[in-house]
Amino acid sequence: MASIRQWTGLEAQALRRALRLSIRAFADYLGVAVRTVTKWEALGVDTTPRPDKQAILDTALSRADSDARVRFELLLMQDGSTPLKGYYRSAPREWDYETWMDDLGRAAACLARQDFKFAASLVDRWLRRFDPHSLDSHGLYLHARSLVLLGDSQRDRGDIHGAFSARQNYHKAQRLFQDLRVPRRTAQVELSLAVTEEMGGRLRSAAKRYKVLTEDERLSPRDRSRARLWIGTALSKEGDNAYAIRVMNEATRRFEDLEEPADWAVAHQKLALAHRGAGDLSTALSYIEVALSAHAADSPMQRVRLDTAHAHILLTDKATAASGLRLLSQAAETSREYGMSHQSASIDSIRHAFERAQ
Repeated sequence: MASIRQWTGLEAQALRRALRLSIRAFADYLGVAVRTVTKWEALGVDTTPRPDKQAILDTALSRADSDARVRFELLLMQDGSTPLKGYYRSAPREWDYETWMDDLGRAAACLARQDFKFAASLVDRWLRRFDPHSLDSHGLYLHARSLVLLGDSQRDRGDIHGAFSARQNYHKAQRLFQDLRVPRRTAQVELSLAVTEEMGGRLRSAAKRYKVLTEDERLSPRDRSRARLWIGTALSKEGDNAYAIRVMNEATRRFEDLEEPADWAVAHQKLALAHRGAGDLSTALSYIEVALSAHAADSPMQRVRLDTAHAHILLTDKATAASGLRLLSQAAETSREYGMSHQSASIDSIRHAFERAQ
């Protein structure tokens, strides 16, 4: 969340509206006189609260919940005939860039816990604030990073197609990073684009993209190993489980050499599903047990993916099917709660396949 460098009556009014408080209730909340709030709102940008009131407003903003902060950001961005029209029209200043970088870090942290709405608001405010044609190379780099994070938010929610989708934002970011000659970031966006192809069902095409990226020196060894693992993921979905298992095993060894325990655990989860697809249920169960014991499922997305994989394996055996259905329902509830539509669709597909087989 960006802090306000200096409060005026304009920002104070936006905060009151974001908190959905009346003038009297807002004054009580801040511990100031009603006439003080009335003066702020009457004078707008022509009044600046005293330093002690600036600190009070800072505290009120920092204590606001995520929904209120989103509303505050949107009020400061919105167009139309409101008093806030034109708030963001100046050229970037050095502190703008510092705050922009801070907001990108906050957005990444929000994405890690699937707070998609607030993450999107943090990056979208900067994408709206400045025309990219007026930005220098530093600003264009931050603009491209914002596009990637917005794309990540859309991808994790399952918005991968259309004019305002993850794919479109990734393509825009890719072109900017290419123009800026930032090869590592360009390759990372190419990897994200391959993920959207896989999510869209273009499995062979995604596998080919992943394969090229496994040898791409622009990427870090970890990202190249992830690309190798994802070859197996795409091919396993396609039904080519034997080859998928071979490349996944290689990726698993590389994660171990790189000392990446989280990726190593994810690889075991993927291997479990591939062995299930190959009809080797006992091996699938052994791999998923390793994933369950080693994986720190500290985010809703991680929990849903692990629970879904585990449930999918349990549903294969009539003796454990009831447990699998309970676990699948748990994953579905979490997916709905956090707006993970792609995960919800996968869960529904697994459930329907199980029902048809009965």
